[in-house]
Amino acid sequence: ADIAQRYRISKYPTLKLFRNGMMMKREYRGQRSVTAIADYIRQQKSNPIREVQDLEELSSLDRSRRNIIGYFEQKDSDNYRTFERVANILHDDCVFLSAFGAISKAERFSGDNVIYKPPGENAPDMVYLGSLTNFDLIYAWTQDKCVPLVREITFENGEELTEEGLPFLILFHMKDDLESLEKFQQEVARQLIGEKGTINFLHADCDKFRHPLLHIQKTPADCPVIAIDSFRHMYVFPDFSDLSVPGKLKQFVLDLHSGKLHREFHHGPDPTDVAPGQPIQDLASSPPESSFQKLAPSEHRYTLLREKDEL
Repeated sequence: ADIAQRYRISKYPTLKLFRNGMMMKREYRGQRSVTAIADYIRQQKSNPIREVQDLEELSSLDRSRRNIIGYFEQKDSDNYRTFERVANILHDDCVFLSAFGAISKAERFSGDNVIYKPPGENAPDMVYLGSLTNFDLIYAWTQDKCVPLVREITFENGEELTEEGLPFLILFHMKDDLESLEKFQQEVARQLIGEKGTINFLHADCDKFRHPLLHIQKTPADCPVIAIDSFRHMYVFPDFSDLSVPGKLKQFVLDLHSGKLHREFHHGPDPTDVAPGQPIQDLASSPPESSFQKLAPSEHRYTLLREKDEL
C-alpha cells in the first residue's frame, strides 16, 4: 500500500520506468506481450541524443518540435554527462542534439553551451545560463522548455492525462486555427500560471473530439470553444471573445474550485449574483456529464486496487 501511494499506483499490472533514480512520468501502456515489452526496453536503451556532424544540419531541424542543443568541447566531460541524464528523462518531450570539439567551437565562445530552439521558424533561441553540472537546475530549465503549459490532448495521451487526476481546462479549436490557440496560451500564462498544479491546461482538435463537443451542445462550427471537464461534469466558458477580459478566465477556474459552477448549474445563479429586489429562483438543471473521464483506464484492461483486494 505504501509503494502504491508513493508512486500513484491505482491499477495493475502497472509498469513504470525509472532513470537515474527518477520515475518517468509516462508509464508503459503498450501490449503486455514479451515482444512488445522487449521492443519498448530496446527503444528506451537507445541513445536519446543525436550527434551533429556539421552545424549545417541544424538548418534543417523540424521546427514544429522543441529542440534542445548542447555544444560541448568533449563528450567525456561532466557537463555532457549531466546533459545526457536530462535527455534520458525528457526525450519524449524534446528532440536532443549535441555537437563536439571543432564542430561546436563556433557556438562555444564562452564555454560549453546549451540552447533551446522553440517551435516556429522565427522563434528566437533561448540560452541556458546556469551551471551545466548542476542536474537539478538544468533539468528544471529543460523541463520548463520541453513540457508546454498548454498541452495537446489526443486519444493516444488521454489516459495518461486523465490519470494525473486534475480537471481539464480545454480549448477546442480547428487544427489550422493557430490564432485562437495562441490567444489561449497567452491568457493561460497571464491569468492562470498560479493555478498550475490544480488544473491541466489543454487544447483539442474540434474534428477529432466532436463527441465531447456534442456533450456541451456544440459542433466544430462553434469552435473555438473553451470548457472545463471536472471528471463529473463539463462547463462551458460563456464567450470565447471574453478570453482577453482581465481576470475572466481566471474567475471561471476559481468558480470551479469554489463549487460555484456546480451550484449554478443545479440551482441557478448564486444569491450574490442576483440584482437587488429580483426574486431568487431555484432553477434545477443538470450540466453535461464528463466526457474525458471515459478516457481513464478501463476496468476491462486493469484490476483497480481500490475496488479489488486480489493480487
